[in-house]
Amino acid sequence: MSFRTETLSLDGLSLRMRRGGSGAPLLYLHGTDGLSEWPAFLDALAERYEVFAPDHPGFGGTECPEWMDDVSDLAYFYLDVMDALGFRDARVVGHSLGGWIALEAAVRNQSRIKDLTLIASAGVHVRGHAKADIFMIDPDEQARLAYADPQMAEEAAQKALADKYQDVAITDRIASARFGWNPRFHNPRLGRWLHRVNAPTLIVWGEQDRIFPPVTGPAMQALIPGSQLVVIPDCGHLPHVEKMDATLAAMGCAR
Repeated sequence: MSFRTETLSLDGLSLRMRRGGSGAPLLYLHGTDGLSEWPAFLDALAERYEVFAPDHPGFGGTECPEWMDDVSDLAYFYLDVMDALGFRDARVVGHSLGGWIALEAAVRNQSRIKDLTLIASAGVHVRGHAKADIFMIDPDEQARLAYADPQMAEEAAQKALADKYQDVAITDRIASARFGWNPRFHNPRLGRWLHRVNAPTLIVWGEQDRIFPPVTGPAMQALIPGSQLVVIPDCGHLPHVEKMDATLAAMGCAR
């Protein structure tokens, strides 16, 4: 599936965004690993939807303005993005940091959101179950931890070490720290407001996730009324990559 790269000027910054497919809009919000390529998962979704996949401010090809301090700023910004793009009944899919952004946006305004898919989402912390501290380990070790399959883990680690990805990886790591450093990848006040999420919500988690503990999935489900949880076996922190077909099936997009 071909895609095009566009720039959206909004709120004083230039948002770099990949766009492909046709149909109803789907906004994909990436995780801390950024979006250096157009992955097969988005290819599959683009067979059914018009997919919009931006680089978050500070990641990839989008600079971060000084005034943008935390995930609440990102949430309001993406609400402005959806307004600017004229979305109506958009599917919003967020992985990791992107899931957190989607939740923070949804508790504020769901008027343009049809449903949410949260894949190994940040945003909620379960006491006694620590997340992996990705800022204290090397990028190749983080890549290994992200997969349950040893071969995929090693391939990802070697990719993380490749020279052509180094500059973007450093930029993405700095941006991840900006938004997820303290407290680590959650908002201690978010849980009290998740009852406001009335858009249909699917939570997808890998049973062997070593980055964000799988126990977070049921905790998040308990806080979001009517939400559904799908736990995928033999899968780590990247269900949409490691078990793409199972993730698509859970979303009702089986090929």
